[in-house]
Amino acid sequence: MSSQRPRRRAVVPFLTWRWSWTSTASGRFPGNTGTPWEQRVKIIGIAAGLHEGSFINRLLEAAGGELPEGVGFQVWPGLGEMPPYAAGPAPAPVRELLGLLAASDAVLMTAPEHSLLPAELIHTLDWMSAGDALTGKHVAVMSASARACGAMWAQAELYKRLQAGGAVVMGAELVISPACPHFDEDGHLTDPALRGQVRAVIAQLCPAKVMEPALLL
Repeated sequence: MSSQRPRRRAVVPFLTWRWSWTSTASGRFPGNTGTPWEQRVKIIGIAAGLHEGSFINRLLEAAGGELPEGVGFQVWPGLGEMPPYAAGPAPAPVRELLGLLAASDAVLMTAPEHSLLPAELIHTLDWMSAGDALTGKHVAVMSASARACGAMWAQAELYKRLQAGGAVVMGAELVISPACPHFDEDGHLTDPALRGQVRAVIAQLCPAKVMEPALLL
């Protein structure tokens, strides 16, 4: 029997790159064309499900493609590793998430595709709300579902939990339902109008001077 540990499955497989929030020695970060890391808006992406081909994961990938120069974006892949909340020292996956939240300026989340919050997401929200990780943190929520009203109830419940944890839930939202006609076979969001709405959601998480070039595209 092999002694190797199983590899972690990323929540969003098509965003395979990852980084730490610390800047490189040059003060610039890989994947960006020249904005000093210290001047960036740092956004954490959290998908509310583990299914690799889900519309919510595709939507988060689409958001990563709409970010302007000056914005750093990291998808957190640890949803499936989050244990139920318990008093005492936080496990390693929890410490990783809380560290990313502390270093970020904002959070971009996708709501579940179905009517209920999955257990892994509830555990995550419980850990995020236990301290002050969410207090004053700007959070925007998007959703995409194959059904006409698939994510509506889950999105409303997600808002309540985020606000209870002290997050500032932004007013702009995006609900793509049904989502099938708007994504191609490779999972890309193809509707220009919806891509514009994705940028509008991101705009609420970024200073106007950062988002202006992207919104004029």
